[in-house]
Amino acid sequence: MYDQLISILILAAIIIVAIFVIGMIIARLYRRASKEVSFVRTGFGGQRVIMNGGALVLPVLHETIPVNMNTLRLEVVRTAEQALITKDRMRVDVQAEFYVRVQPTAEAIADAAQTLGRRTMEPQALKELVEGKFVDALRAVAAEMAMEELHEQRVSFVQKVQAAVSEDILKNGLELESVSLTGLDQTNREFFNPDNVFDAEGLTKMTQSIEDRRKTRNDIEQNTQVAIARKNLEAQQEQFTITRDSEYARLNKPPS
Repeated sequence: MYDQLISILILAAIIIVAIFVIGMIIARLYRRASKEVSFVRTGFGGQRVIMNGGALVLPVLHETIPVNMNTLRLEVVRTAEQALITKDRMRVDVQAEFYVRVQPTAEAIADAAQTLGRRTMEPQALKELVEGKFVDALRAVAAEMAMEELHEQRVSFVQKVQAAVSEDILKNGLELESVSLTGLDQTNREFFNPDNVFDAEGLTKMTQSIEDRRKTRNDIEQNTQVAIARKNLEAQQEQFTITRDSEYARLNKPPS
């Protein structure tokens, strides 16, 4: 009887230890997703997207790809020789911020994991991969608008860029939350290449515009000086007339 009790206790202890060990192993192998990071598990059992909750990840049998669910700010700067060419063949320096995130759907997360890999966890690496799409959109929209239109219709410019980019990045499981145009100015003249047809035309228009404005400014200054001189002359003539009439009245005043 005593021996049986000892055997039962030993067996129970072994079972408890086994359960504890198994629990520790499961705890170490169980990976949980969060609101900020989902992941895709591939390998044994096929692909599985983990958004909420978790899954067992077995060494050798499984591989996981983390997917960042936060909004990421990707800045694109096109200046100097890389400046955008507008419809009127001018160059403009542009600085824009694109706010993107992975769509919170299983399909989008799977697409992001497949096409972007771990780049969603590294904004700079992600930018290097998708920046070309943003630049293409900026160039395409700028080519449809004159430089003055870009300055006067910034909201329209941003909306067109956003529409051009949104559909393209869906293939990567990304969605574009917003675009912010933080910088827009004419490119310095030194960065126009006179041997480039577009730049040569832009330089011609720029030179003509500057000279026209200079002539207009000079005409205004000259006209202003003439108007001032004429006004001064009229004032002098009026003063002379008043003085003459006063003197005439004094001389012709009858003696009292």
